[in-house]
Amino acid sequence: MAGERTDYLSWDEVFMSFSRIIKTRSKDPTTQVGATIVSSDNRVLSVGYNGAPNGFDDDDFPWGKTSENEIETKYPFVVHAERNAILNFRGNNRELTGSTLYVTHFPCRECAKEIIQSGITTVIYNDEHSNDEATRLMFEKCNITSIKYNDLMI
Repeated sequence: MAGERTDYLSWDEVFMSFSRIIKTRSKDPTTQVGATIVSSDNRVLSVGYNGAPNGFDDDDFPWGKTSENEIETKYPFVVHAERNAILNFRGNNRELTGSTLYVTHFPCRECAKEIIQSGITTVIYNDEHSNDEATRLMFEKCNITSIKYNDLMI
């Protein structure tokens, strides 16, 4: 009789993999970010990636990073993955309380505020792209646990 299989993925590996997959939907030519919100009982509640707002045609979107005219860059328009995941959630907002956010990049300060306001209590991130000190301070003061994901995938 065969024993139980032991080479299956952990929940952390599964959910970070979801975030890595969903980031491939981003049309940003330089930075793709994915986010997955998961309940305390390991149910996927929502996903998001960085991109243009609904109704803003991606083909007309200014994906540049530098220009003398800010309106010709992506920065005033792009919706971050964390914000998209929160906004894409279609359940009762109370269901986000105590949830975990798996995100491919450390959140910026604006996303940190929305993470805190939504009730998410744990953030697991893969890349310290922004490494925002304000985000770290807000997370600390608001008892949000942030954990750097150790890549265990082969």
